[in-house]
Amino acid sequence: METLGLKEFVDELRVQWKLLWRDRIDDKMRAEGIANKDYSKLFVEQGTVIIATRDYKPPDFVEILRQHISSGAENLVPPSPAVGGWGKFARSVLSKQRGLTRRPAPPEPDHKKDQQLKKSGRGWLHFRMR
Repeated sequence: METLGLKEFVDELRVQWKLLWRDRIDDKMRAEGIANKDYSKLFVEQGTVIIATRDYKPPDFVEILRQHISSGAENLVPPSPAVGGWGKFARSVLSKQRGLTRRPAPPEPDHKKDQQLKKSGRGWLHFRMR
């Protein structure tokens, strides 16, 4: 596919994707969402459960797009966050590397030892315990 044709195809696929999620039938008793029409480009048939509460993986737009496009054009589609991309690489690899130069620790403030004590060394409290 050429890039203009690919862009139009992806836009059309996005429109169907939005329709799928907007027009779904929500079954409150079973806590799941069901497709109300056939979406052949999304590989979803009418009555297919597209969202559920437990142990269910909903359809992924990026995976559907990868099934449609050839292997040469996969670089146009970023990897899913579950697989990881540049952000995950930066968090997992780059953040754990130690820098080549380390800043020296800031010098500790030097206290003058011969300073006069306030209140004759009694501190700030002015009362006596009797």
